[in-house]
Order: sequence, then structure tokens, then C-alpha cells
Amino acid sequence: MFNNISKTYDFLNHFLSLGIDIIWRKKAIGELKKDRPKHILDVATGTGDFAFEALHALNPDKITGVDISQGMLDVAKEKIAKRGLQSMFEVKLGDSERLLFDDNTFDAVTVAYGVRNFENLEKGISDMLRVLKPGGKVVILEFSKPRVFPVKQLYSFYFHYITPTIGKIFSKDNSAYKYLPESVEAFPDGKKFTDLMEKVGYRETKNRPLAFGICSIYTGIK
Repeated sequence: MFNNISKTYDFLNHFLSLGIDIIWRKKAIGELKKDRPKHILDVATGTGDFAFEALHALNPDKITGVDISQGMLDVAKEKIAKRGLQSMFEVKLGDSERLLFDDNTFDAVTVAYGVRNFENLEKGISDMLRVLKPGGKVVILEFSKPRVFPVKQLYSFYFHYITPTIGKIFSKDNSAYKYLPESVEAFPDGKKFTDLMEKVGYRETKNRPLAFGICSIYTGIK
């Protein structure tokens, strides 16, 4: 599915969110400014937008991106080559729930709109903790479910009717943008997610809702 929509993924992200996704990424990356991580792992990196923002804002020595979709990584590689960032940003094909890295490797781990796609959520965030260095931070940006009237009702209508229609027109893949609201609906957001983070071993977990709860930034320390 992600291979099918890889060519239009960036455009639709910005178009469907009216560009607000760019602001959300900046806010999430801002959670790492005080930490100044040198080696970052970007899980479910997709086309690399979150990693590119981290490179710009944090100036790390290196970012490694991992994704299970070769189509997405092909787009990321094109963008890396075009910007001449091969020495600072590399991407690898891999399963986010079985990361092919040694324990205690990265100063920080980031994920943008990826954890809700994990087949086994607990296993995925646990493996991210494993490769994180002691004292390192995880930053997770993910859709959540607004609970305030009328944002909840407007969001539900937009997500279930407008998003799949526009997605089908531009990406030619109806299933991908029907899957989006379904995956958000099924994701245990808010306190349920921070509780799960603490269960697998993260400490000092925090949940920062954005835009009336449409999106949330989760952080935790190893």
C-alpha cells in the first residue's frame, strides 16, 4: 500500500493537512533541541521529511532512517541525493519491530506517523527502547482523536469522507486513505499510549496534544 502511494505521499500530506503537518514536525523536533543528539534513528522514515527537519534544526552528525516500504525509501534517496546529504542521512530497508541495530546505539529515536502502523505496537516501541542509549530520548509524533465539540465531529467527517476522496483522486489508491482513519481510530492514544511506553520501560513519559488533540507528541527517556 505504501509503495503504491509513495510518489504522491509528500504532496498529499501537505495538501490534506493544509501545510500544518510541517509545523507539527517542527514542534516535535523541537523536543530534542536541548538534548543535541549526535546520532538519530528515524523509524518508519517514509520519504524522510521528519529526518530532513531534524538535520536542519538539530545539526546531528548522522541520521539513519528505516522503513519497510522500498517505494518510500526510493523517494527518500532521491531527495537525499538532490540535497547532497549522503554523508549525513542514510536510509535502510527494515522492519520497525525488528531493528537490525545493536543495543544502546542511538542518542535519540524519532517516529512521525508510524507507530500506529506497527503490527505489534508494544514490540515496536520496546525495540526502539533497546537501540536507544541510556539517557536517550524518543520523540513520537502521531495522530490522535480530538474529544472537544465541534472539533471531534469536524475531524471525523474530514477524515472519513474528504481524505479518502482526495486521496483516491491523486494517489489512485482508495484503500490507503480509507486505512488512515481506521488506523487512527484503532490507535491507543493519550494516556493509554504513555502507559504502554512506561510498561516497556520508558520513563518521564509525556503527552503533548496539538491542534485540539488532532495530533500528539509523545516523549520518553531510557
